[in-house]
Amino acid sequence: MKDANKTQKKLHERNKHKHLYDFDKLKLVVPELAAFISKNPSGVDTIDFALPEAVVLLNKAILMKDYKITYWEMPKTNLCPPIPGRADYIHYVADLLAEENGGKIPTGKGVKVLDLGIGANVIYPIIGIAEYGWEFVGSEVDAVSIKTASHIVDNNPHLKKSITIRQQMSKRNILKNIMGEKEYFDLVICNPPFFSSNAEVLAKTTQKLKNLGKEIIGKPVQNFSGQNNELWCEGGEKAFITNYIYESKHFKRQAVWFTTLVSNKEHLKPLQALLKKAEAKEVRVINMEQGNKISRILAWQY
Repeated sequence: MKDANKTQKKLHERNKHKHLYDFDKLKLVVPELAAFISKNPSGVDTIDFALPEAVVLLNKAILMKDYKITYWEMPKTNLCPPIPGRADYIHYVADLLAEENGGKIPTGKGVKVLDLGIGANVIYPIIGIAEYGWEFVGSEVDAVSIKTASHIVDNNPHLKKSITIRQQMSKRNILKNIMGEKEYFDLVICNPPFFSSNAEVLAKTTQKLKNLGKEIIGKPVQNFSGQNNELWCEGGEKAFITNYIYESKHFKRQAVWFTTLVSNKEHLKPLQALLKKAEAKEVRVINMEQGNKISRILAWQY
């Protein structure tokens, strides 16, 4: 029998996913998920996380059960993120905003958040709206992802009132063309492309499947599928965040906190050095742990 009280490692104290997934409740909201549920060697309910279809259905069920979503459909080609880690990001940046608000997390539409790279899944706004009622602007370079994201927003009335999606027409820019001249944000969030090439994406996929004990024949199928712009960019994560930092200086009076995920620990020191050069007033590194995975939020303000 599943131990419903077993806690996952070190998720944020407000994270809804501190305990193992309750598959009995999840399959009630998305019945198709039931076909992918099996017992692991310890007799605990699980799914095969190497199967993209299973991961998509799990995410859909979580969003419907925990985040007030009634419609969420994803093409197989788009990134399907692990929700507990995304929720952690939202909760930790909420703590940053609380510091500017006498220790109390500001809620409601008076809090405006810019999500750089909203993607097709709209995951950060979905969580931020359900947990704190914030208002979001999401940028995206890919027209197909915008179409999918817009369809999700349009089919969830509470999202439609709180999310605006803007297309970034230049792949060289991040904040420019998205932030209005006199627009102000309490927070900017970003989940940058991790990889520097498609070959690197495939190598990572192969390693992940090996870690899951899967036999690989031919080209591996990604369980973390995504469009090229979601997974990699020229120069990879470090180059993307470098450009973001340079642009943030030009918009320094238009946001309280600029933040980004940093997947590769080795990128932190050069990025912190760059922020010092850019004369950031304050720089924070916030560690997040989900199971055996550690990621970081880099946050700065001018």
